[in-house]
Formats: sequence, C-alpha cells, structure tokens
Amino acid sequence: MVLLVTSDKEEVNVDNEVVECSTLLKTMLEGYRDPVQPKIPLPDVSSKVLKKVTEYCKYYKNDACPAARNQNEPCRPTDISEWDQKSITADQDMLFEIILAANYLQITSLFDFGYQTVVNGTKGKTPEELCNFFGIVNEFTAETKERRP
Repeated sequence: MVLLVTSDKEEVNVDNEVVECSTLLKTMLEGYRDPVQPKIPLPDVSSKVLKKVTEYCKYYKNDACPAARNQNEPCRPTDISEWDQKSITADQDMLFEIILAANYLQITSLFDFGYQTVVNGTKGKTPEELCNFFGIVNEFTAETKERRP
C-alpha cells in the first residue's frame, strides 16, 4: 500500500495495482525498503480525479494496464472499450483533468484513451462547434472575419 496525498490534501491509500500502472509511482518507489508506508504528494491531481484513475488501474490490473498496443500504431476509436466509455468519462472538464493526471502519473494507456475520446468528440464538427467544445471564445468581429484570407 502507498499513501497518496492529493492537491486537495486528501490522503488516499492505493494498492500496488495502481502503482504498477503508473511509471512515475513505480520509479519513485524503486528500491524503497523503509517499513513505513510511503507518503507521496500529488500536487497536480485532485481526489476526485485520483478516484477515477484508481478505478481505471484496478479494472485493468490483470491486463497490466493495456499498454500492449503497438506504440507505433495510432489509437483507433474501436480501441476504446465499452467499460472505458461508461466508467471513466463523466463530463468534459473531468475528462481533461483525467488526461492531465494520466500524463503527470505517466499512465500511457489512460492518456491514450483520454486523447482518443477527445479526438472522437471533435470529428465532423464545424469550427464554431469546435470552439464551443473546447470553450474558446470567438473574439473576431464581423469586420475582422471579412479581412481574413
């Protein structure tokens, strides 16, 4: 067991299956021999996001966090399992936070899943719809738009 301290100061005990998914955590704990439970601060991960990340790692514990996909092949929409689609994604803000946490914790398969979900959500959208999707405010006036090539 490892004790993780989230950005909102919540202390969360996680099993080795979570540690095994995260290259960052595995590296930090390599050679750790102290009998005292390690306490690792995660200043960039909230408890709400860590809960989703640990769910993912526990679900995939027997698959060694599905990184078996060839790293040279792009992730395809069919690579996202039904469980991933239902369990991990909540709202768009949470999805972006999960992607950031996966990147920070170096959980490649979760990061791949997150960015593929974003890609799937942007396919076929107009520029205006993409601005709405990403929360971008259109600051162009009608005059500015006319001058653009």
